[in-house]
Amino acid sequence: MRYFFHIGYHGTNYCGWQKHPEALSVQQVLETNLSKLLKVPIYISGCGRTDAQVHASQFFFHVDIEQTWDFDLFFRLNKILPDDIAVFDIIQMEGLPHARFDAIQRSYDYFIHTYKDPFLSRFSSLYAERNLDLQKMKDAVALLPQYSDYRAFCKMPDRIDHTICHVSTANLYIDKSGDRIRFHISANRFLSKMIRIIVGRLLEIGKGEMSVDEFEHYLAEKITPQIIIPAYPQGLYLSKVTYPYLDLPVKSTFSTMMADGTDWVKL
Repeated sequence: MRYFFHIGYHGTNYCGWQKHPEALSVQQVLETNLSKLLKVPIYISGCGRTDAQVHASQFFFHVDIEQTWDFDLFFRLNKILPDDIAVFDIIQMEGLPHARFDAIQRSYDYFIHTYKDPFLSRFSSLYAERNLDLQKMKDAVALLPQYSDYRAFCKMPDRIDHTICHVSTANLYIDKSGDRIRFHISANRFLSKMIRIIVGRLLEIGKGEMSVDEFEHYLAEKITPQIIIPAYPQGLYLSKVTYPYLDLPVKSTFSTMMADGTDWVKL
């Protein structure tokens, strides 16, 4: 029987979602604890990959479990998992739906704070830039849904099949104080580090180091710059994953407050 697990995690202590032989991953922690509870080796397939220190407000993985269990798996699993990983739902599925390949849309939010705040340091990225040109950053963001080839925001495009991503929405927000910025983007798929690379370029535009025309030139001509510096990982959240047969609201109250609070104003 196939099950979908609806989870969330804070990625600071992990090398990312995917198992890595030399570092701790979210996938490894979940497989280890599920195997311990069910007393058989368990292997799971996630809806995607997140980089080291990147968070997920909503994430799904699927697993095939042959035997039934006679205890509260939801309660027991949450009890033994570390505090930075939570299971929200365990959903029995019909057939063999795939957590990764069946997803039709993924949404991400990237949070920036422009002043030093020890209470934000693990949840948002500090860029102490007081005079960012937000209008030019907004103009660049508005270009993203107009293009579908994101080769310009891929470090090693020749190592993958293609660089086509269909971006459905891309918006920039600022809080009422003007000290925090949120970048939101939704697409059918994303390239490795693509969002962090885009945010890095947006910050260059905001600081006057790149023009909006230059940003569009890279997009239109599909040029991969020689030097690509992604934005810091800790500001990035996988915030929503949607399937044709499953569209669950985000369970984390904290991440919902971070993204949908009344302080945010769309630019």
